[in-house]
Amino acid sequence: MSDFLWHPDDHPWTRESHVARFMRAHGCATIDELRARASADTAWFWQAALDDLALDWFQPYHTLRDDSAGFPFTKWFVGGRINIAQNCIDRHVLAGHGGDVALYAEGPDDLPEERRAVTFAELKRLVDACAGALAANGVARGDAVGLYAPMRVETAVAFFAAMKLGARIVPIFCGFGEQAIVDRLDSCGAKLLFTAETLARRGKAVPCGGTARAAAARVPTIARVVATDTAEWDAFLAEGAPMERAAETDAEEPCLLIYTSGTTGRPKGTVHTHAGCLAQMGKELRYAFDARPGEPFFWVTDIGWMMGPWELVGCLLHRTPVVLLDGTPNHPSPDRLWEICERLRVGTLGIAPTAVRLLMREQGARGPRGFDLSALRVLGSTGEPWDETSYRWFASEAGGGRCPVVNISGGTEIVGCLLQPYPVEPLKACSLGGPALGMDVDIVNESGASVRGEVGYLVCRQPAPSMTKGFLGDEARYLETYFSKFPGVWNHGDWAEVDADGQWYVRGRADDTIKVAGKRVGPAEVEGVLMSHPAVAEAAVVGVPDDLKGQALVCFVVLKPGASAPEAELAAHVAAQQGKPLAPKRVHAVAALPKTRSGKIVRGSIRRAYIGEGAGDATSVENPAALDAIAALGAG
Repeated sequence: MSDFLWHPDDHPWTRESHVARFMRAHGCATIDELRARASADTAWFWQAALDDLALDWFQPYHTLRDDSAGFPFTKWFVGGRINIAQNCIDRHVLAGHGGDVALYAEGPDDLPEERRAVTFAELKRLVDACAGALAANGVARGDAVGLYAPMRVETAVAFFAAMKLGARIVPIFCGFGEQAIVDRLDSCGAKLLFTAETLARRGKAVPCGGTARAAAARVPTIARVVATDTAEWDAFLAEGAPMERAAETDAEEPCLLIYTSGTTGRPKGTVHTHAGCLAQMGKELRYAFDARPGEPFFWVTDIGWMMGPWELVGCLLHRTPVVLLDGTPNHPSPDRLWEICERLRVGTLGIAPTAVRLLMREQGARGPRGFDLSALRVLGSTGEPWDETSYRWFASEAGGGRCPVVNISGGTEIVGCLLQPYPVEPLKACSLGGPALGMDVDIVNESGASVRGEVGYLVCRQPAPSMTKGFLGDEARYLETYFSKFPGVWNHGDWAEVDADGQWYVRGRADDTIKVAGKRVGPAEVEGVLMSHPAVAEAAVVGVPDDLKGQALVCFVVLKPGASAPEAELAAHVAAQQGKPLAPKRVHAVAALPKTRSGKIVRGSIRRAYIGEGAGDATSVENPAALDAIAALGAG
């Protein structure tokens, strides 16, 4: 067990966690036993989890699951009626918890006047007013409402108000440009768009209202654009009678449309339901993160990415207050993240591995150990594979060695996870634990046979409540994306591996895989080797055409402050650990790697820019100048 960083037996609170209690209630001595049962009989698990979550149904369902039309078209909780806003807000107020804090808001410049604490009663009042105003403006049940704004209280209000009305909310990353907004809003026929007039990023005002209005003018269905950070917002809230009771929406009624990246074609609209979101998000926050009433939950994300809706729904369902950060975690000080955690007594902190590497490189005067982080119980991460150095730093420096790193992997299309660890199991560095409860997950080879001890395709053999109800307006593309390679099995598009101790790992996207002289290698594997070099802070690896090998590795590294390392030295470092056939063709030191605001490295855009194909749709990239620099390296 020497390779394991987290040992639950050393932490008594894990024995009283929600997942431990659930295990005892169902006679499972270990998490592996529960996983096996929950995978073999997913219907049993989801019924048991729904009973434990105690959701508030307007009308109970009569059939848990109907898969008569096949896996891709499975229906859940047939006959039931339920509403997310009722479960996440209204019922808590009715139960006497209106005075509890629902949201903590942190402004972009870390000023005291930018901070807010919003109770459930106040949130309900705002959501009721917003839902009534939407109705007064002609938005009806089933209509789409766009949301192009940062993580602010008003953003959460608009999010839940649309759902309360029975409309479909369409969250959009507030860094997108005009065309990306048009693509999404036109696809769903949105009737109204919420936006922010300006953003503040690292002390600079960034206008986004003009971009939103220009995009809306090109979408014929949009009748109005509402800026939530101007006087227009208060006027809008007063336009209709408050909607105090949520619409009794069907369990399978869509409430959330999230568009996946458009870098490989037009954006794909994933469709999610009231009951599916509540079941999956509620289950994950309860069992993997042990969410508790009153204990602040802080995930650095954006409403336009899956994790924004995921934390709002999953946390507020359990009366767990959400910390909303409108800004960046290292501005105005590199220590800002740790100061927030200390001041609010945050219980769970979630952040992408890339952001952790940034915080490691730009540590402030105090660093995480300079703050009282004793309230932290759980650390979280998602979005990309870890390197071991960064993972260990996060666990030891931020978590003080007393917090499990709940490293989760799933996607927009299931608004949840295929793999996730639980605080009751031992964990190695970078591990994802194993299959998420209720998900029949496997790793298979090209022929679809299960494999262990080698890299294979991550798949799911049975449906789950939160899986997308197709792609909006494109059923053929949905079937092609997930069910064409292995008929009747969901192919998630990731490489994964299980080691000899049963620990699961994601090795990157299958479409990122590089073949060098016939040998398949994932970029994350090589990036981890590069980051084990003492001079390297971050790395990105792509495959480029090569006359001899078919593809060759080209690496981009960000060096630690004051460090230097010749290209030949870094190439030799990779070759020594990966073998000479995988020696990089080039290793470029760059000032920054192109990333989305949520911290994902955009390898596809890096590759296209470097080989002269253009970066493609780079509207999600926070630092496009980094792509321009890489394109110049390729041209040179």
